[in-house]
Amino acid sequence: MHPMLNIGIRAARAAGKVITQNIDRFDPMTIEKKQRNDFVTEIDHKAEAEIVNTLRRAYPDHSFLCEESGVIGDENAEFQWIIDPLDGTTNFIHGLPHFSVSIALTQNGRLFQAVVYDPMRQELFTAGKGEGAFLDSKRLRVGSTAKLENALLSCGFPYRDGQDLDFFQRTMRHYTERSGGVRRLGSAALDLAYVAAGRFEGTWLTGLQSWDMAAGALIVREAGGLVNDFDGGDDWLSNGEVIAATPKIHHQMLEIMKPLSAARHKMPKKSS
Repeated sequence: MHPMLNIGIRAARAAGKVITQNIDRFDPMTIEKKQRNDFVTEIDHKAEAEIVNTLRRAYPDHSFLCEESGVIGDENAEFQWIIDPLDGTTNFIHGLPHFSVSIALTQNGRLFQAVVYDPMRQELFTAGKGEGAFLDSKRLRVGSTAKLENALLSCGFPYRDGQDLDFFQRTMRHYTERSGGVRRLGSAALDLAYVAAGRFEGTWLTGLQSWDMAAGALIVREAGGLVNDFDGGDDWLSNGEVIAATPKIHHQMLEIMKPLSAARHKMPKKSS
C-alpha cells in the first residue's frame, strides 16, 4: 500500500471516530444552513479539522480542497487532497446511519489515491492509481450483470435551488422503467463505492462537487468500472454530473442519458 494512502486511511478513521462519537450528542442548535436543503454541523467542521491536521503533519507541503474550509495551502502544489469530512450530512442529522468520509489525493491534477470510509459499518474502500480497489483487504471488481433490466441502480437527485429537477425526473422515469430498480441513499461517495463493490451495477448523480465524487470515482475505475459525465465525456469532476457503472451497464445507461442530456442543452433556460 502506498504510504500516502496509509496516511489517508489514518485521517479517514480519525474523522470517523469524531463522527460516531457524536452521532447522538451533537447540538441541533449548531446546524448551519448553507442554502436550501444544504446543511453543515459542528461535526463536519471537527471531522474536517481532524483530517487536515493528520495529513498536514505528514505532508506539510501538500494542499487541501475541503468542503467546509475551501482551499488550504498552495493550490498549485503537486499533491492536493480533496476532502469531504461527512458525505451525507442530512442523513447524519436525522440519525440515519448511512454517511461516509471521502478523501482523494491528486497528483498534478490526476486522481492518485482514494479512501471512502463508512464509520457506522466500519467498511473501508480504498484505491490507488494502477493498484486496484479494495474493501478492507478484499480486492473489488464491479458486477457482471449484463442487462440493464436486471441491474440495480442508485441515484442522487438535485435538491438545491437553481438545479434542474425536471431533467432529473425525466432521467428517473427512463431508468426506473428500464432497470431492475433504483435506490436513493444520500451519500454519493458510498453510491460510487457500492458500484465498485458490485452492490449496484450503476449510479447517476447530479448537483455534486468534486469532494463528493473524486475518491469514489477512482475506486470505481480501479474496480473495472467506467466513469463519465452525462454526455459521455470526462468533465464530470468539474460539472458535477456523473454516470459510473460496470462496462456493459454503463453503455446502456449512456444510450438513455445522452439524448436526454442533448435535449436539455437545447432547451431555453428558465428566467429567474
